[in-house]
Amino acid sequence: MWYGPDLLNMFRRSAVYVARILSGSRPAELPVEQPTKFALTINESTAKALGIQVPQSLLLAADAVIH
Repeated sequence: MWYGPDLLNMFRRSAVYVARILSGSRPAELPVEQPTKFALTINESTAKALGIQVPQSLLLAADAVIH
């Protein structure tokens, strides 16, 4: 299982920072942002190989399930 910031969303936000810098903003004056979107990924095949039963409710809540 992995729960952490949505990397695709973070890359999109970094593009906004680059655009601000290219338009003349000073990097030191830009605010530091924290991730706002998080993702839960479950590798079900690895869990089965380890003998771990993942609850159905957790599988339904996951953003991505690797079979």
